[in-house]
Amino acid sequence: MPKQNQSIAKHFANLVAYAVDKLGLNHYDAIYAHNRLLAEFKLTEPEVADKKLPDFQTGIIDKIVDYAVENGLADPKAKLLFETKVIGLVMPAPSVVMAEFDAIAANQGIEAATDYLNALSVNSNYIRTPDIKKNIKWTASCPNGDLTITINLSKPEKSNEQVALERSMPATNYPKCMLCVENLGFEGSYKHPARETIRIIPMYLNDEPWFMQYSPYVYFDNHCIAVSERHQPMSITPMTFTRLLDFVELFPHYFMGSNADLPIVGGSILAHEHYQGGKKVLPMFGRPNRKSFSHPDYPTVNVAILDWYNSVIKLSGTVRKDIEALAQNILASWRKYTDTSVGVIAETSAPHNTITPIACKEGDEYALYLILRNNRTNETHPYGIYHPTEDMHNIKKEGIGLIEAMGTFILPGRLASEITGIVDILTGKTALNFAELSDEKNPLSKHLGMIAQLVNDNGTANSSDDAEKIVVNYINNTCVRILECTAVFKNTEIGQKAFENFLATLGIKA
Repeated sequence: MPKQNQSIAKHFANLVAYAVDKLGLNHYDAIYAHNRLLAEFKLTEPEVADKKLPDFQTGIIDKIVDYAVENGLADPKAKLLFETKVIGLVMPAPSVVMAEFDAIAANQGIEAATDYLNALSVNSNYIRTPDIKKNIKWTASCPNGDLTITINLSKPEKSNEQVALERSMPATNYPKCMLCVENLGFEGSYKHPARETIRIIPMYLNDEPWFMQYSPYVYFDNHCIAVSERHQPMSITPMTFTRLLDFVELFPHYFMGSNADLPIVGGSILAHEHYQGGKKVLPMFGRPNRKSFSHPDYPTVNVAILDWYNSVIKLSGTVRKDIEALAQNILASWRKYTDTSVGVIAETSAPHNTITPIACKEGDEYALYLILRNNRTNETHPYGIYHPTEDMHNIKKEGIGLIEAMGTFILPGRLASEITGIVDILTGKTALNFAELSDEKNPLSKHLGMIAQLVNDNGTANSSDDAEKIVVNYINNTCVRILECTAVFKNTEIGQKAFENFLATLGIKA
């Protein structure tokens, strides 16, 4: 039996009061939730909440979790799982949230409704704001378009003990993946995050059941995910354009895009059809057209090559069906298009050409951005011909998906400490020793080429501020080079001529 004391009962009372105030918990549901909390912790009677509630994280939920650990009610290695379970007990039910969302949308507009759901996600710790605030983020001013760069510290590193626990867990097939609708209320495990606090909004895209939720790790403003209720593989088809445009009709203040459907150029979860979107703050949206075109069969559609690092066709206009039809033609043609003069090969033993599409509303117009992708590899580029080359893997080795292709880079958390180590070398705080740096056990060994270049160019007697600027500038330039790698038609005279040749095969001409 846990130790009976008034303090934990007080924390429960404060939690319920917080849920009423910040999560919209109904008065009667609050009584019900309070009794469930008492039963869960084997307490006999409640306390009264403080008139001024303490900080939710440190003054309420952390206190409850610590009490549970001290009394053997929670595994100290699974605090987050237990925290989510406790908050889930005071969350309004999914149907209640859906009804409130619909009521707000009907009376105040859809943007107010998404603001409600986003605030609920933050206030319930489903979106883990304290963790997200740990991220290091900056804007890189670049001549051909600014980039947003984030060193991702919001996902905590797993200890060896946690990894071992994951391996010891029995394999299950429920839910099939982290996106399935069955995650709604799922308690989680060492292998799978708890989802008692997730709330979703059902909708129909292309007359198929989908739902919208927010990403727990926000990489940009109002980062949301549209998910198919069917567990089916990612695919880019004519229906993709219909679904994306359906979404932005429902949520005109958001964009929505799909990762490509092939490895290397696709997203991290290719097993479940889903799209990502949010506020239109990604750098690509701010870029002008490089060159304008038209198609005689679709006079209502403005066609352009976007002035961006990779190969983007922008379709815009007020007649949605024409944009969809032309996008479908472009997809069908690109799937089988080969131009060996610039290294574009549609198929070898497998298909290689695909598209990363993004939809949004721009005033009264619909817009579709089609980023042309190719995932072919060869002996020189085993990780992908249009993937960052190996000399850039110290900064980013993972696939370049939708978000990064649009100019928002999510870099690995390891870089935070590694940047400090490189800065120490550039300031002379740490002696330059190439023998030590060559040791694979040294975390800076992967940066050996970068360090050699920076020391050669800048020496080792820089101020801390200057050294940090030198390293950040190197990272900025590398991110630009990475985006340039993803361009199937390079931003050269030859590359742009080849781009126009592809458009011409579709009847699209300047």
